[in-house]
Formats: sequence, C-alpha cells, structure tokens
Amino acid sequence: MGAPEPNEHARSLSGELLYWVTFDAPQYDCDGAGPHRKAQIWDRYLRTGPEAAL
Repeated sequence: MGAPEPNEHARSLSGELLYWVTFDAPQYDCDGAGPHRKAQIWDRYLRTGPEAAL
C-alpha cells in the first residue's frame, strides 16, 4: 500500500520497519476486535506466502 515506514516504538528493533497490508478477507485480532480490512504490521511478524496465480 506504500513504502515501509520506520518503527519508532520503544520496543521495536533497531531499523525495524512498519508495513501497511490489505487482507484478502477481513481479519480479527487476538482480542476479537475487527473485522479489519487492512493494518500496519511490524516487519518481524510478516512472512512471505506462495506466489498468486495471475
């Protein structure tokens, strides 16, 4: 959704980035809040997925 941003949170790692992501389907967080269609995610929690078929 845009360029990653520096993570300035007190508990972030040095050089850690924040990424805006859009979910394929609405998601709920660990507290049950939602549904969320997009979110700002710390890079330590992101994993690559399989390539999407075009």
